[in-house]
Amino acid sequence: MYMEAGADVIFPEALHSLDEFREFARRVKAPLLANMTEFGKTPYITASRFREMGYKYVIFPVTSFRAAAKTMLEVYQVLLSEGTQRNILDRLMTRSEQYEVINYYFYENMDKELARKASLIRE
Repeated sequence: MYMEAGADVIFPEALHSLDEFREFARRVKAPLLANMTEFGKTPYITASRFREMGYKYVIFPVTSFRAAAKTMLEVYQVLLSEGTQRNILDRLMTRSEQYEVINYYFYENMDKELARKASLIRE
């Protein structure tokens, strides 16, 4: 009924076992999404195992946030106790690594090109 109403995907919430996910996939003929959040009711199942069972999407909605939050806490504890980041530089992303991750130079060049085009329009 959800698919008939326009749903793009079906998301079974908080199943408790691999067998439940397998049975759900057997019964529900639609694109399926599995939500792999930590510390919930669902056991840790790999994306490849979900794919084998017929799930099209697997999301890890807060995994990176939890990791970042824990790291931020540890960093602020060091800053509070030591007053410097000197002893944790090996745990930090370098400027060039950060630029690579965010594709900085692509956007920098795009900004330059947009500014160039805008100046041509004003002339």
